[in-house]
Amino acid sequence: MRLGYSRSKYSISYYAQKTIYVDGKNKSLIVTRFGSEKYICETYGVKDAKAWAQHQVDLMNQAEKEESGEILIDLSPSKDLALNQQRLYNGGYLFLQDVYYSLGLDKICRAISKKHNFEFNLNSIFSRLIYTRILYPSSKQGTYRDSAKFIEQPDFDLHQVYRALSVIAEESDYIQSTLYKNTLKLSPRKTGIIYYDCTNFYFETEQAEDDKQYGLSKEGRALPIVGMGLFMDAEGIPLSFSIYPGNHNEQPTMIPLEEKLLTDFGMSKFVVCTDAGLSSLSNRKFNDYSGEDGSRSFVTTQSIKKLKGFLKEWALDSKGWYLSGQGVHITYNISELDEVNDKDKVFYKSRWIKENGLEQQLIVSYSIKYKNYQRKIRNNQIERALKAIEKGASGIDHKRPTDCKRFIKVDRATKNGEIADQSTYYLDKEAIRNEELYDGFYAVCTNLEEKAGAVVKINQRRWEIEECFRIMKSEFEARPVYLQRKERITAHFITCFIALIVYRYTEKRLGESFTCKRIIECLKDMDFVKHEGKGYEPVYTRTELTDELHKEFGFTTSKEIIPIMKMKNICAQTKK
Repeated sequence: MRLGYSRSKYSISYYAQKTIYVDGKNKSLIVTRFGSEKYICETYGVKDAKAWAQHQVDLMNQAEKEESGEILIDLSPSKDLALNQQRLYNGGYLFLQDVYYSLGLDKICRAISKKHNFEFNLNSIFSRLIYTRILYPSSKQGTYRDSAKFIEQPDFDLHQVYRALSVIAEESDYIQSTLYKNTLKLSPRKTGIIYYDCTNFYFETEQAEDDKQYGLSKEGRALPIVGMGLFMDAEGIPLSFSIYPGNHNEQPTMIPLEEKLLTDFGMSKFVVCTDAGLSSLSNRKFNDYSGEDGSRSFVTTQSIKKLKGFLKEWALDSKGWYLSGQGVHITYNISELDEVNDKDKVFYKSRWIKENGLEQQLIVSYSIKYKNYQRKIRNNQIERALKAIEKGASGIDHKRPTDCKRFIKVDRATKNGEIADQSTYYLDKEAIRNEELYDGFYAVCTNLEEKAGAVVKINQRRWEIEECFRIMKSEFEARPVYLQRKERITAHFITCFIALIVYRYTEKRLGESFTCKRIIECLKDMDFVKHEGKGYEPVYTRTELTDELHKEFGFTTSKEIIPIMKMKNICAQTKK
């Protein structure tokens, strides 16, 4: 191979080419295009684009030469290993690195670096924060230590990691909005329907300060928490997030973040889907908008228990139901359904209501399968409640709406009304009967003039945003949080947020055919033993997943040994 170039009026572009023999004639074949002189200098941080391109051609020639022959490795049972020499390296991060660079995160880091006066390599630190969050989640000190596991070694110190966190937090809005615009260059984003939800993360400290405040923890832990609000598109890829104090109500968090989507992201027309906890009147009215600059609509789950009396009566009435997908010509009485033959059918009814100046469509669905699911969950909770009664039902005064202790009732007075020395605990059968009234029913409200089936289908995808939170909390171990400074806490969640985006795009490249746990474990297990001066020997098991990774990302590491120059070439390829 040799270096080639082409000139235009304003620039010069470089590429690698080689001569091939076709139909009795020599022809030049362009193997790789490196880009224009300006692009090379800006993307790879070099001053001499031609020299950089020539070096890449040399690497490709060396790798091609090494691949053409066998590599002999001499090992002796009498020879000691070199002292303190690292031999095992992870190469699974290279697939994440390919996604990281395709999202333009390196350019975002370079733009931020130009604005601030620091000497450390922000791109190197930021990328390692993301790779380790996915593969080796731990503290920031652990991130610095685990960065040395990768084939490409870190070029920064621990104190620079902490300094970088402050910069990352300061540029949070810029990172989120620019990253969104970069994703549009890869493929169109499905933002016609977006999903919003909130969760919280606890801290390993008892000191409440700044955003760390005592609130209603999702895990029920008596520790300070911060809340996170997250927007996600219809494909399960995060859009934007915000952090708020743990003792604040989550409902007012949606509109400010939504306004950022309108201003910073340039989004103007979408449907917001939320759960009942975020369905306040102000949130609904904000998304009941249509104008020259765009339109907004909403779909939100609705608690049937909280409906007005006449609407609740209508929703629970057994008559006047339609079968999903069949039209509105035949009505059904759900009290007459067959538990076996009608188990998989979904029935619905809808009506328009107007309250507090807002018109919206109330859609209620019913299915036997959902009813049986709810009763199965409740029966398990009742069993736990009975066991709690046997043990004395401690903490009965602090029960949550979904806690099994909501089915436990307590008497603390004698027949004469005196204060009892002992409490009597028993199963609250009336509470159980009241809950059973709503089994199988599910309601949503919307200002869309769509058919009920289409609206219900939109709402059914809310599970994906719940999965986003589960991945952050479980696979990425985003909590507990050990950081103290507010800006470093923000940077921690930016890292988790972008790690989730990088993972989602990796998952999409694989056709969403593998589970999150399997993908991460596979990448984590892709280790290599380095033979100095020879190459990298894979010590992982080749599987259909590793083959799919190599197929989709365009490079292969499942050979018996990867020569040194070939591995350098692969590393460079993932950064294009």
